[in-house]
Amino acid sequence: MAEDFEIIGNTKEEKYQSILPQIKALIDGESDTIANMANLCAALKFGFNFFWVGFYLIKDNQLVLAPFQGPVACTRINFGKGVCGTAWQKNEVIIVDDVDAFPGHIACSSLSKSEIVLPIYNLQKEIIGVLDVDSEYYSTFDETDKLYLERILELLKF
Repeated sequence: MAEDFEIIGNTKEEKYQSILPQIKALIDGESDTIANMANLCAALKFGFNFFWVGFYLIKDNQLVLAPFQGPVACTRINFGKGVCGTAWQKNEVIIVDDVDAFPGHIACSSLSKSEIVLPIYNLQKEIIGVLDVDSEYYSTFDETDKLYLERILELLKF
């Protein structure tokens, strides 16, 4: 498969519907999880022009930076700290319209204004990390992002 992505559509949902089969085709052809995480970040970052897209994986009871696209990021996040650590602690998707209003937000970049964080799971349905997507605009993320990002994460095999 060519590594070029074409995002078609006017609405956010149409764009996700356009990119979903392309990501699936890219991931289906590769067995290396790190490579798939890296390509997934690139596809989302450049397909949607998000400010930052990346993974944090649980290692030694911390979230540790994994493949990402965007500016330099926080390397380690503790359980229950910031949006990522809270999503890990609560084992649920968190959507934040204004990161500065989120109690305990960790400002890896002052340019980030809104965020969505989704837990990621291994095949045994155990949480093993999070996908973090940031925007430089307020109120970027909603239930459409949650739905399609969850579908995209289901394509990864941990």
